[in-house]
Amino acid sequence: MTTTNNIVLEIDKELDLLVKKIELLNYINPTNIEVEKIRFFESKFTINPSFKYPKVDFDAFDLQRRLFALPIESITDKTIKALYEDIIYEYSGLIECITTIGQGKKFYYNSLRSFGTPTEKDVENAKFILHFKEDINVEKSLPRFDTYETEKFFREYSKIYDFDYKIVHSDSLSAIAMVLSNDKTLVLNKNHTFSQNDINILTNHEIGVHMVTTMNSFLNPLKIFSHGFPNNVETQEGLAVFSEYMSDSLTLDRLKVIAYRILAVNSLEKGYDFVQTFKLLHSQYSVPSDTAFKITLRVHRGGGFTKDYLYLTGLNKIYKFYKQNKDLTTLLSGKTSLEYLDTIEYLYKNNYAVFAKYITDSYGKNANSNSKLNFILDNLK
Repeated sequence: MTTTNNIVLEIDKELDLLVKKIELLNYINPTNIEVEKIRFFESKFTINPSFKYPKVDFDAFDLQRRLFALPIESITDKTIKALYEDIIYEYSGLIECITTIGQGKKFYYNSLRSFGTPTEKDVENAKFILHFKEDINVEKSLPRFDTYETEKFFREYSKIYDFDYKIVHSDSLSAIAMVLSNDKTLVLNKNHTFSQNDINILTNHEIGVHMVTTMNSFLNPLKIFSHGFPNNVETQEGLAVFSEYMSDSLTLDRLKVIAYRILAVNSLEKGYDFVQTFKLLHSQYSVPSDTAFKITLRVHRGGGFTKDYLYLTGLNKIYKFYKQNKDLTTLLSGKTSLEYLDTIEYLYKNNYAVFAKYITDSYGKNANSNSKLNFILDNLK
């Protein structure tokens, strides 16, 4: 192994030790969701919830200092040096996000820096989706399964992959399920009763992509594949929703929820508070109250979390990438991003990365049977 290789691996190792605790999803979910939901509904949607958050258990200032003290200048390979510079700035932004959770505009501005906000084109795409109507399969949409029954479906589905992971149940999730990559853990929301549609969507989304990229990331010598490349959220969520589409699990109703999220994130820029965003969805767009609460919670948690608009922009980019007959496999090698595809291929060529061992099952064949979804995705701007 060359001296350059040794230097890169050593810096990557030090970076890994520093950023192990900055899993944003560990801190962004309120701990009192159900209590505040009851209070909000009892007020007839007039009182903004007052959310509480997990305590940050690291010294942010010290972490930032040590992050920027990493000897990046000693990396002689210009491509790799530029990558690590970008990654340090990315992780620094995430630290700022975590340490300002619950601090209103301060968190919102940090969220803007890390995740951005919808463009006018994104908002137009969302409204375009909302014009379409779909016959809902009532039986598949019926809430029927608790988290223990749902866990069995996940275990059964996961047999197609040769890896193990933990499943835990939580009552403090804003989502109905999520993957914690650092812990190789799937978290299910025990306050949610799952439908068959939920299970079809989530198995392909959470396991088929998020857990697949998690497991592939741990096979790579560089830990940045686990912690994530800059703007990896857009690519990862795009890949995950695309897996729903390819497996024939994506419904127009689900796509509309993703579109509503864009309108909700866009409301932050207009200065809307929780009540105003909820009323935008519930009164203006006739979103059921429970769904409107969940979307509003996701977007207003922390003080204004803009991440949710990236599901649609990511899907749009991944779908176009796929339609150009490009291979998605490279993007499955970890928490990658489309913008760094050339850099990742460079890492392959120089033995800094390994090809994905686990491949999203639904990517093998396009099983989508919904012609409306094809039309919509083909016509997004």
